[in-house]
Amino acid sequence: MSAYTLHKINGNHFLLFTENYIYWEEEKAIILTDLHLGKSGHFRKNGIAVPQPVFKDDMQRFMAIIQYQKPKQIIVIGDLFHSRENKEHQLFLRWRKDMRGIDFHLVKGNHDILSNEFYESANIIVHEKEWVISSFCFVHDAQDHENELPFCFSGHVHPAVHLKGKGRQHLQVPCYCFNKRFGMLPAFGKFTGHFTITPKIDDEIYAITANAIIKL
Repeated sequence: MSAYTLHKINGNHFLLFTENYIYWEEEKAIILTDLHLGKSGHFRKNGIAVPQPVFKDDMQRFMAIIQYQKPKQIIVIGDLFHSRENKEHQLFLRWRKDMRGIDFHLVKGNHDILSNEFYESANIIVHEKEWVISSFCFVHDAQDHENELPFCFSGHVHPAVHLKGKGRQHLQVPCYCFNKRFGMLPAFGKFTGHFTITPKIDDEIYAITANAIIKL
């Protein structure tokens, strides 16, 4: 069962879900980052045995949230794909052609190196560095942010935090991180890994567990 919490920014309502994505109510938009589709295929192509169900699981999760939210648009903040084209990218292309009527925006990340022809065939609207909509900015890496708008969403880092329990128990979980100017999303793809961040004093951290979003 999906769980979420509400985070408000400049009068807009952003629902943070346990499935590592945000639903933006005012724009009826799904926001997510770092799917790295095709990564498992890239590893297999280079002789490393990674099962294809890794890709299928990410796509099934992706399709499930689209069917649940019924968005008008999807905003991916970089690294939708991973490296050069392979069979998994073609499976995505087949899915995209069946998923009509939803605007699909991609702010390019460092791994989005497919040809322009591929993006065009997938009906993906590509933004090379950053994209501005409704006074919000979207950029893959926050360090590349050059816009003076008051708030920007980013990905790239795959943020995570450590939760401490009784008996010296520690658990690393993905998280959302917000401050006055930036919002950092967790990676959506399961085959991505995490980077443990050290929150600053003015950061708002939302840890993601299997059943809840926990504000730290």
